[in-house]
Amino acid sequence: MTEMEDGKAEGQPRLFSAVFIIIIGIALFSFISGQGLNAGTSVYVDRLGGTATLAGFSAAVFSAAAIVGRLVAGPLADTRGRFIVMISGGIVMLAGMIGAAVCGDLDTLLLWRTLQGLGFSATTTAAATAAADVLPVERLGEGIGYYGLGQALAMSIGPALAIALVGIDPPSTLFRGFAIAAGIVIVLCLLCRYERHPEILPETATYRISAERKTADAGQPGEADKPKESRLRALFVREALAGGIPILVLSPAYGFGIFFVGLLGSTMGVGNAGLFYTLSAVSMIVIRLSSKAFMDRILPIKLLALAVAAGFICFSMLLATSLSVVDGAARDIVFYAAGIFYGLCLGVALPVNQTVAVKNSPTDRWGAANGLYFMLMDIGIGVASILWGVTNDTFGFTFTLVGVLVFLVATLVVAFFAYPPFAKRRSAQNAD
Repeated sequence: MTEMEDGKAEGQPRLFSAVFIIIIGIALFSFISGQGLNAGTSVYVDRLGGTATLAGFSAAVFSAAAIVGRLVAGPLADTRGRFIVMISGGIVMLAGMIGAAVCGDLDTLLLWRTLQGLGFSATTTAAATAAADVLPVERLGEGIGYYGLGQALAMSIGPALAIALVGIDPPSTLFRGFAIAAGIVIVLCLLCRYERHPEILPETATYRISAERKTADAGQPGEADKPKESRLRALFVREALAGGIPILVLSPAYGFGIFFVGLLGSTMGVGNAGLFYTLSAVSMIVIRLSSKAFMDRILPIKLLALAVAAGFICFSMLLATSLSVVDGAARDIVFYAAGIFYGLCLGVALPVNQTVAVKNSPTDRWGAANGLYFMLMDIGIGVASILWGVTNDTFGFTFTLVGVLVFLVATLVVAFFAYPPFAKRRSAQNAD
């Protein structure tokens, strides 16, 4: 990347540093493992003669473990450090892979899925916090957009890799393959030691500023007399709800895309339903690479409105296909093209809401803020998988898609009330 692309030609602080690239790598391989295992485990269960119920339980156990893991990992990242939480998560995730690969049966699968969920959530929560640590504060939104490239690439790579691996005999090759990805995560975590050397970070990086302030304040009277933070406060950062509540409301739309678009496509006889995900991943990558043009320059509420509009277009197109408004080859094209707008929606909405959640929280609680943000997203997706399953079975896809559109509109309404002032209007000193 050239200096001009990185902002130095404009007098802006450098965005891409070695440590930031390492953190993006940690996210990439962590999400490849998480996305891949979620896509491949159901096939693994089927190949070993297991039931759909067991496959469903394995997904639920992973999600439940991830929710618990985020609740704990966020505060630990604040008190014990990002590195220790990241690498511990990587080790636990690797243990879950190796255990499943060695056992190669269904009897202990739920145990290994629990370890995989706990490790995945710990590593990704601490990595997201580390990304915010090392970015210059004036380019935080843009940087979080780039950080999300790991997740976007994983959406394309992980499921495809999982299907290929689980098709090899023995099926436990699935876990052996992703154990390599978990091992790479651990190696990258060992290289991510900025907490020992905050002076390598940009001058306006929040972690560096905080470390320098602590050094300057060391030994000052009154430090030991500060009241200790309550356990509830350590686990729950109220300020992060500004971005967390909107993502909770948006998650049912996100979850429908993850769990049910493939089923919708196969039900309608679409030729290659997986192309929806490929196009959505490409779209998400493109929008993240373009984030310099709008992140931190356009108000978050306006960006969210654009994201909701893209999501509305996506699910309206899917609704048109379910209603047979278009048919034949045209139906397939509309179905695939909907993935482009799905990627645009998530590519903007996820980093925008995360940025609002982090910026609105105290800097010494960014770990807990990220943990709460991702936990609310996990809850929304998990609840949605149950909700949409019931509505699909009871009323059909058309009714469900209308429900998804309602959640999209509700996201913007909720954000209008939940977002803090800086996300909805510019201060006089920052006005153009």
